[in-house]
Amino acid sequence: MHILFFLVALLTATVLNRAEAITMQHHGMSMDEKGMIMNDNANTLPQDCPKIVADVNLTIRAGHKHAKNFNGKMFAFDQQQWEVAGCTRLNITLINDDEIRHQLMIHGLPGYLYPDGMFTIEIYGKGQKTASIIVPSKPKTYLVHCEVPQHMEKGMKAQLKVAGGDGDLPSIPGLTAPVKADEYQIAWNNQTWAMLIIAGLVGPLGLLLIRSLLRKRKLTQDALPLNDD
Repeated sequence: MHILFFLVALLTATVLNRAEAITMQHHGMSMDEKGMIMNDNANTLPQDCPKIVADVNLTIRAGHKHAKNFNGKMFAFDQQQWEVAGCTRLNITLINDDEIRHQLMIHGLPGYLYPDGMFTIEIYGKGQKTASIIVPSKPKTYLVHCEVPQHMEKGMKAQLKVAGGDGDLPSIPGLTAPVKADEYQIAWNNQTWAMLIIAGLVGPLGLLLIRSLLRKRKLTQDALPLNDD
């Protein structure tokens, strides 16, 4: 009887482990314990592309450390712009350098090929995933960003220019001006001027006081008798 229970438990555990290892696939989405890919397309051509003109491999890193060159930003991709020819197959590897969830999402793709016009790679923590898209032939600039709440606003935004693009998107860190720039204006009123004058007076007086105290301390130490052994 004990042997039977052991065999049943072993069989159940094996089935569960195999079930967990299977990647879920549903409506253009593949998902596992590491992340998710939506609308992967390595073979189906856009309607305006008679053939694939080039294969381009992109490795894109995402994380906090890539935002260090952008004041006021918390997250970023390691690149903010990519340019490719029309009808190019892009093989994109996204590497998440953080312990939190990040995405690479491309908007504006043809809806007949990419439902909702989107392509997405999402990684739940440190790790990487690879997926492909084939871009149309017409010049267009596509938004690339992370759709995790506030991540785009905090710097994780870029652009993909196909066939030269059709302009630049706003608020791309290090590339284009923001729609509304952060302003840190000083209200020059009587209170501000008073605080500035007080600070200007207190600062030098404080230095003089510190120097006086240090001088007195030195004189006191010099006046102490030496101990003769």
